[in-house]
Amino acid sequence: MELRWDPIMRQWIIVSGARGKRPLLPKGYCPFCPGSEEVPKGDWTVISLPNKFPSLSPNPPLPSKSDRLYRTCPARGICEVIIYTPKHDATLADLNVENIKAVIDLWTERFIDLGRLDYIKYVFIFENKGRIIGVTLDHPHGQIYAFPFIPTIIRRELKSSKRYWKRTGRCLFCRIIEKEKEDGRRVICENDGFICFLPFFAHWPYGVHIYPKRHVTALPDLNEEEKMMLASLLKKVLRKFDNLFNMSFPYMMVLHQRPTDGREYPHYHFHIEFYPPYREKGKVKYFASVEMGAGTVTFDYTPEMKAKELRESPES
Repeated sequence: MELRWDPIMRQWIIVSGARGKRPLLPKGYCPFCPGSEEVPKGDWTVISLPNKFPSLSPNPPLPSKSDRLYRTCPARGICEVIIYTPKHDATLADLNVENIKAVIDLWTERFIDLGRLDYIKYVFIFENKGRIIGVTLDHPHGQIYAFPFIPTIIRRELKSSKRYWKRTGRCLFCRIIEKEKEDGRRVICENDGFICFLPFFAHWPYGVHIYPKRHVTALPDLNEEEKMMLASLLKKVLRKFDNLFNMSFPYMMVLHQRPTDGREYPHYHFHIEFYPPYREKGKVKYFASVEMGAGTVTFDYTPEMKAKELRESPES
């Protein structure tokens, strides 16, 4: 494994040959269920485990030879798995609010602990759900990649939010919350602490965002009441997803937080983004040539149409 620099797009690529050789698991065996060798014995609600097939390692091998154009760097970092529950047949949407709060608590704990390491610059928390996304283990779980660099999309968000902060003296994300509430047509649901909406500039047909109403930069900034409100809203959103097409709805869920490189980021705003692959029941939204080759998103409906569908989808 190693990092390779893309001099055209100016971003690091993780090259990990060993991950392509992951073995097939025996039929009926789940490494995340209680009783397996990977999971510790005893009672637990949610746990974190080292990823057995990581893309990053605390002690990576030396990279291949590099020069000024084709740069390489050790793939130093940490990959973990967050197991949401001992129950194999549940999903995050099936858990009660207290259990989801426990997941948020562990996310927060790992963000703090991993972020303290001097070689970790960004802690990326995410979940891939559904075989259509490429998930091979059905047991409800998410992952953490602790990067030795700040990923490209986060760098773009930091740059745009800093520019807006300098120009207006305000948070770009806080202003977006105001605009979405003023319009109202794209708001899915909200409570006192958080709001969920399909943005005016949505990239995915059901790609909702969840923002805290208070200006915070990362999970550790939330108080206990806010974490409970986040858990409550998260469950509502996930149930709406499942009830939309009466199926266990697949998605990618990512948490965008401030970097952990020791610098201050007062202009940034913690939020959660979803990338569900469906555009209609039984129809997948593919990011094809225009999106992938030109970097230009095409939205085949309007965010207002899709927000109405989600808003009217039952929460229970």
